[in-house]
Amino acid sequence: MIYDSETGIVKIIDFGFAASSKEPLKVFCGTPSFMSPEIVCKKEYNGAAADVWALGVVMYVMLCGGLRFNCEDEKGLYRKIQKGSYLTPVG
Repeated sequence: MIYDSETGIVKIIDFGFAASSKEPLKVFCGTPSFMSPEIVCKKEYNGAAADVWALGVVMYVMLCGGLRFNCEDEKGLYRKIQKGSYLTPVG
């Protein structure tokens, strides 16, 4: 994410693994905190839907100031993503 303090414009960048395909994808890649449940479960997935999930994570970080799913290790992180287990900050 890039923020231009002079204009106040925020640009979301680095969708390096974004993919467009008519066929289901099978590639297990990306930053763990931004992976959709389908990717974490190593199932075939729709690339566009997985990208929308990642964009939702970015928006959550922007609004709440932190990642939606946090854990000490990747295994625990993947479990939380699969379950959809998270807390929403109140305030």
